[in-house]
Amino acid sequence: MFSFLALALAIAHLVHGACECGYSVQSPQGEEGLTVFMDRLETNFSQLHNFSQGHDWVAQQFTVSAEDGRGNFSKAFVPSNVDTRGSKSQDHYEAGLQLRVGSTVSKDDAISASEVDTQRLDLQWGSFRAGMKLTEIKGTCAAFFWYFNDTQEIDIEFLSQEFDHNNGTYPINLVVQSKKSLEAGYDASKTGTFKRVKLDFDPTDAFHEYRFDYTPGQVLFYADSKLLARMKGDDMPSSRGHLILQHWSNGNPLWSGGPPKQDAIVTVSYVKAYFNSSNSKRQSQLMKQCHQSSGEDSICAIPDVTNATLPGKYFDDSNLPPHDSDNGESNGTASPWRMDFSPMILLWLVILLL
Repeated sequence: MFSFLALALAIAHLVHGACECGYSVQSPQGEEGLTVFMDRLETNFSQLHNFSQGHDWVAQQFTVSAEDGRGNFSKAFVPSNVDTRGSKSQDHYEAGLQLRVGSTVSKDDAISASEVDTQRLDLQWGSFRAGMKLTEIKGTCAAFFWYFNDTQEIDIEFLSQEFDHNNGTYPINLVVQSKKSLEAGYDASKTGTFKRVKLDFDPTDAFHEYRFDYTPGQVLFYADSKLLARMKGDDMPSSRGHLILQHWSNGNPLWSGGPPKQDAIVTVSYVKAYFNSSNSKRQSQLMKQCHQSSGEDSICAIPDVTNATLPGKYFDDSNLPPHDSDNGESNGTASPWRMDFSPMILLWLVILLL
């Protein structure tokens, strides 16, 4: 059995080690405690010269009708709108995954858009971060979000038509979709799980890190490690899910606006996800690795990011066991409502320093 006391002692000696027992997140300023996650997925898009080089993400192809998307036009997500710009000396600060929205409306009344999803579908409690540079072109919606279904979804969304360079206003929309938002016609603003916060920087000028920490009953939203909002309660998700990066327009004047007058590009330099897997086999692999560790350097502190222009620290993949293709529970399905407080789960929850 993995002793809670042993875990507390390990936490007291956090260093950047082999990370066999996971990755720790400090509680918000003014609060004591750490949250420890066992698994991770890190992608440095600035080092990919071709999207196919990576194996963790998949470019999506599908269409959302104007009616289903509550817009004036359909959204046509196409892999050709996903590209990478590898890092070179002269363009290092622009390198990353490029997500394009087209400026022309097709004969089918569709606007071309872009989306990439993680291969893994077993991301449950976790801290999820993306370095992003937003577009200045008005008329698009850029999103970084975690998704299980339409009533269990955590969104960070940017509407370029809301950016006002003249008065320095740059809103960020923070959303948790729940059963209540479904009842409100998918309008989370009519529930307590929607907040529009003004950023204190221009998100189109440089890369910044956008982050949400998802733990039982609570979601915290950050920009450059500064806490923006906290949402709590029974409306928070509880399932496994996957990450999505998305850029689109459907002409809805109340949301994305558009179509844009010229092609619009959002660039993502990296995604870093530290989480717990819902896959029981994966849990066993990681727990075995932790048991075999030396202890003192087995939990690594995740560094806060205040400048996302450079990708920062990545952990060593050589110490992470490979995951299999079964992304859910051992029977292939999630058990979103079961809370089993075993020693493994104790690693997932907030652990107060003794």
